[in-house]
Amino acid sequence: MAILGSNQAYAATRAKTRRSNLLDRTRLRQLIQQSPDQLTVAVADSGYRAEIDLYAGKFSGGDLVEAALSHNLQSELANIIGLCSGRMKDLVEIYSGRFRYHNAKVVLRAVLNDVSSEKVAHSILPEESEINAPWIRMIKEAKTLREAVEQMRRLPFGKALMDLSEDSGLQAYEDTLDHHYFKHSLDALRGGADARILRTILTGEIDHRNIINILEGHAFGLSSEEISKALIPDGRLITARNSSQAISSKEGLLDVLRQSNKFDLDGFIQTLSASDEARTLDPVITWLRGREHAQMKRLSYLHPVSALPVIHYVACKVQEVEDLRLIVRGRMAGLPVEVLEAHVL
Repeated sequence: MAILGSNQAYAATRAKTRRSNLLDRTRLRQLIQQSPDQLTVAVADSGYRAEIDLYAGKFSGGDLVEAALSHNLQSELANIIGLCSGRMKDLVEIYSGRFRYHNAKVVLRAVLNDVSSEKVAHSILPEESEINAPWIRMIKEAKTLREAVEQMRRLPFGKALMDLSEDSGLQAYEDTLDHHYFKHSLDALRGGADARILRTILTGEIDHRNIINILEGHAFGLSSEEISKALIPDGRLITARNSSQAISSKEGLLDVLRQSNKFDLDGFIQTLSASDEARTLDPVITWLRGREHAQMKRLSYLHPVSALPVIHYVACKVQEVEDLRLIVRGRMAGLPVEVLEAHVL
């Protein structure tokens, strides 16, 4: 037991150290100010030089940075999981297991939109990483969504995808992946304080995704039945008992959220107004993501020798890569600095 506790303390301490080395808001703001030509060097100097050098012979510009970021993230996830053992490792893998589902979505979207495997290998799933080889092969060999799904049949979520009708669209497959990830993860989180805390984090994510699903459904004019099918079960704010009210209208959703004394309804309403004015859900998505990170940070500090600091680091690392990817894409697409600051900061 002492050895196990020592390992947990070591892994948690290493995760905290790595988290402290991630880019802060000031550094991200400086990167946003860089010109597209300066960004590759700036990203390399921000902790990604080894990956930039690895891909510099094959790619340039945005492709180079995208490949470097993706490779670095995959390597870091494998490395941090390798520091863990026992129950801590199980919990970290439950959280990080979401990236397999993400890769499945990348494959499905690439096949549907006829994006070449080479293009995907230049950015999201760099082929120099052995982890990506099976996913790239799926894109090369599949001509239809169903063919891609058939290649995934042996994966944990394969049966759930295969159970859908052959004429199912991308949205149905993605909804099934989301449902399977959360159900599989929550079912595995039984017993122990760490498991209960991670359940709290995941159920919070479910609520946030359902809020977005409801708002998107109304924006696209979907029926209540169609919105209901997209909702993920087991949330705490939106439950089987109140989901009909939450789906009925924006006011119904606010009435449901008002019942929780842990949800900042005033802040959400202000963000929702800004979202309506801008005609995009981006402000709401950013606000909800900030709420998730604040909760995870608080819980990781409350339980310093547990899987939580490691999971918190993983979440922060993923956020850093997403922020850098957005900055690079945005600057190279000519987006104004103010727009990027609104999304990243």
